[in-house]
Amino acid sequence: MTTAMPPVVDGDTWQRELDELRIREKAATRELDAVAAQRRRLPMVRMPDYTLEGENGPVSLADVFEGTHQLIVYNHMWFEGEEWQCPGCTGYTAQFTRLDFLKPYDARFVIVTQGPIDEALEYKRRVGNRMTWYSTANSPFGADVGAPPGGGFAVNVFLRDGDTVYRTWHTNGRGTEQLSHTFPLIDLLPYGRREAWQDSPDGWPKGEEAGARWGSSQDIAAAYGPGSE
Repeated sequence: MTTAMPPVVDGDTWQRELDELRIREKAATRELDAVAAQRRRLPMVRMPDYTLEGENGPVSLADVFEGTHQLIVYNHMWFEGEEWQCPGCTGYTAQFTRLDFLKPYDARFVIVTQGPIDEALEYKRRVGNRMTWYSTANSPFGADVGAPPGGGFAVNVFLRDGDTVYRTWHTNGRGTEQLSHTFPLIDLLPYGRREAWQDSPDGWPKGEEAGARWGSSQDIAAAYGPGSE
């Protein structure tokens, strides 16, 4: 454990500096509100009629909505022949265990991966994932939305009008953090993520590669998979 610690001050000094930080935090919140407002004003693009594979067989992209009009898709990285898939994706999606809160908002959140559906569902069970999975192994859907075979992860949002589906938003990389509760919680800690890019005081624990403290896929399986309870 590092011996570096924040300076100790009196309560009034601490409150004054917290108040100064709060001004920036509130400004950031208002900026995020403005970003969300701009996102709601984005145009959209019509999607072809894709067919994906679900647990019960082929399903059209429109039917993946299951009657809702809005759909969030996490494109989970998949590497053919690997027993353990991307630990970042595995850990990231493990946090989504209760998604019914989206129903009143007329929305659904699912995982789509390039892996064959049987392998994908087996992996889902092994790591204890609670989300609904679909496979795009036999469809160009993944490649068309920024997640090609052997490629990276992504988040895409879609809007349905009858049987017609439109793509409204996309992000990847650190853009996915806004959907997570893990990084915001870690960022509250005095030592933060401890990664090399992080701006921290001299003497703070840092210098690690990005993701060095993420759990492996095996760790996720042990924590959330069969027998973990």
